[in-house]
Amino acid sequence: MANPASYRPRTGEIPTNPGVYRFRDPHGRVIYVGKAKSLRSRLNSYFANPAGLLPKTFAMVHAASSVEWTVVGSELESLQLEYTWIKEFKPRFNVVFRDDKTYPYLAVTLGEKYPRVQVLRGDKRKGTRYFGPYTAGAIRETMDTLLRVFPVRSCSAGVFKRAESSGRPCLLGYIDKCSAPCVGRISPEDHRALAEDFCAFMGGEAKRFTNKLEKQMAAAVGRLDYEQAARLRDDITALRKVFERNAVVLAEDTDADVFALHEDELEAAVQVFHVRGGRIRGQRGWVVEKVEDFTTPDLVEHLLQQVYGEDGETHGRLPREVLVPVAPSNAEELTEWLSGIRGARVDVRVPQRGDKAALMSTVRENAEHALKLHKTRRAGDLTVRSQALQELQEALDLPVPLLRIECFDVSHVQGTNVVASMVVVEDGLPKKSDYRKFSITGPAASDDTAAMHDVLTRRFRHYLQDKSAQVDEAVLESPDGEAAAEDAVLDTTTPAPKAKFAYPPNLVVVDGGQPQVNAAARALADLGIDDVYVVGLAKRLEEVWLPDSDFPVILPRTSQGLYLLQRIRDEAHRFAISFHRQKRGKAMTVSALDGVPGLGASKRKALLTHFGSVKGVKAATPEELAQAKGIGPALAAAIVSHFSGDGPAAVTVPAINMTTGEIIET
Repeated sequence: MANPASYRPRTGEIPTNPGVYRFRDPHGRVIYVGKAKSLRSRLNSYFANPAGLLPKTFAMVHAASSVEWTVVGSELESLQLEYTWIKEFKPRFNVVFRDDKTYPYLAVTLGEKYPRVQVLRGDKRKGTRYFGPYTAGAIRETMDTLLRVFPVRSCSAGVFKRAESSGRPCLLGYIDKCSAPCVGRISPEDHRALAEDFCAFMGGEAKRFTNKLEKQMAAAVGRLDYEQAARLRDDITALRKVFERNAVVLAEDTDADVFALHEDELEAAVQVFHVRGGRIRGQRGWVVEKVEDFTTPDLVEHLLQQVYGEDGETHGRLPREVLVPVAPSNAEELTEWLSGIRGARVDVRVPQRGDKAALMSTVRENAEHALKLHKTRRAGDLTVRSQALQELQEALDLPVPLLRIECFDVSHVQGTNVVASMVVVEDGLPKKSDYRKFSITGPAASDDTAAMHDVLTRRFRHYLQDKSAQVDEAVLESPDGEAAAEDAVLDTTTPAPKAKFAYPPNLVVVDGGQPQVNAAARALADLGIDDVYVVGLAKRLEEVWLPDSDFPVILPRTSQGLYLLQRIRDEAHRFAISFHRQKRGKAMTVSALDGVPGLGASKRKALLTHFGSVKGVKAATPEELAQAKGIGPALAAAIVSHFSGDGPAAVTVPAINMTTGEIIET
C-alpha cells in the first residue's frame, strides 16, 4: 500500500477553482472520481489526517499512487464531467447504486420495421421504448392481456422469418393475439400505428382507448352486431383490468418519481416508486456502500445523477416531477442538467404534506426493509469471501492482498479446436465483463503446456502494450499555479479509448499441475513481469502447485480458500467448454462446396437456393451454374473442376449425422 504523503501535491499547486479530480493506482487505473467547489480544500482533506478518514476512504488513498485534477468553469460543468468520467472509468471506490434485484421492463422495439413487444432486462437499447420496471409475474400477465386488444408482434426474429417464408402465421396469429404482419394480414404502417397505440396506453392514456371502444360497442349494438359488441366488451374489460391493477395514489395528471432512502454509517438503501397518470407503474431499488463521509444531500445528488444519466437517450422515462427526501447538493445545477436530458422542465421537490408526503413515507418504509434484507443476506457472503481471500493469501505466503484473481483453462478434444478461457474474480466476486476467450492455433496447440504459455504470453503482452500506451493527462493550470478555468475546453461527450488488459491480477490460477504452472511462470518471466504470482490447481487431489516447487501446497478440505480456488477453476472450465463446443459445432457444419476456390458463403447460399441441394450443383453443367446469382463462367468452371477431381482443391467431405456426430460412410 502506498503512503499518501508520497504523492501529495503541494498546497500552492492546487487551484481554488471548481473542478473534478481523479485518483489513480500504480497501474494507472482510475479508482476514484470526485468533484469540488474548491479543489484545494477538498484534496487537502484527504492528506491532512489520513488516519481520521472513513475505512473505505482510508483504503482508497492508500491504494492510490497519484492524483490529478481538471479545472472547469462552473459547478454544472463539474457535475457533467464527473458523471462522464464515472461512467467511462467505473472507479471501484466511487458510490455506485447497484440494483438490489434485476427488474424486467415491458419494451416495444419501435426502431424495427415491424415493432415487437417483449420483456427485457439489463442494458437499454436504442430505438426501444421501456415501461416499468415490473415484477416478473405482473409483467407477463399485463403483456398477455394487452395483446388481446393491441395484437402487436411479440415473436422472435427467427419465428418471424420462418412464418414469412412459409406463409403461415404462428399460433398467436391464429388465436388473434398477433395481427400477423409476417403473412401480410396488416400493413407495416398499420402495425406501427398499433404499436404506438400500445405505447400510448402504457404511457397513461387508458381513458382515450376505453372511451373509443365503448363508442364502437354502442355502434355495434345499434347495428345488432352482438358478436362484435361482445368482443369489444371483453376488450374494454381487459383494458380496465390492466389499468385498475395499480391503485390511484395521486392526482390523475401526476407524473412523478418518488425517491426515499434509509441509511446507516456504512450503507444506504434507496427505493423509488414510478407514478404515471397518478398510478404506481413500477418500483425499483438500489443499495450503495458509502466511500466518503457523504451527507444525505450528497447521496441524493449522486443517485439522481446515475439513475437519469443512464436513461439520457429515453427522454420519456424522466417525468416532470422528481420527489426526494431532502434537497440534493447543487440543486439548481442538477435541475438544469435533468431538464436538458428530458428536453423540458424538471422539478426536483421535497414534499412536506399531503398525498405526496404520505406516499414518500411508504417508499421510505420499503427502503428500510430493503436495507435490513440486504444486510441479512450479505453478512454471511461478505464474511465467507473475506475469510477465503485471507486464508488463500496466508497459505500461499503472498505479501499482497488478493484484490484480483485471473484463472486460465485450456480445452480441446484430442488436440483439435484448441481454445482457452480467462475468468476474473475481484474481491471474491466474478467480474464477467472482463472474461476473455482465446483461440489457439499453430505450434502452441501441440500440447497443454505450450497452449498455456501462449495464452499467458498473449494476455500479458496486451497488458504491457496498454500500459506503455497510457499517457497521463496534463493538469490544466497556469504558470503561476492558479488554474486557467476560462481556457479549459472540456469534451464530456466522447469517452477515451478503454484498455482491454490494462489492469493486472495479483494472482494467476491455472487449471493443471506442475507442468502448466511452470509454463505460466515462464511466460511471465519472458515478458519481464515479476509482481504477479502464479499457482495451479490440479484436479486429481486438488493440490495447489507453485512454480519450481517439488511438492504441492495441501489446503484443508474445509478451507474457504480451497473452495474459492475450486469455484474459480470450475468457472474457467465451464467458460472454456462452452467456447470449445461453439467452435467445434461450427467446424462440423462443413459442406462439399467449402473447398471450391473463390466460392464464399453468399455464393454457396445462392447455389443451394438455385439448385436445391449439393447433388443438384454436382449434376449441373457450367452453363447452368452460370445462371445462379453471382456465379460467372470462370467460377462455374472451377466448380465443375472441383467435383470432377481435376482441381487441386478437390476433397471428399464425409457426411455427418448431426444428431449423433457419427461419420456416415458413402
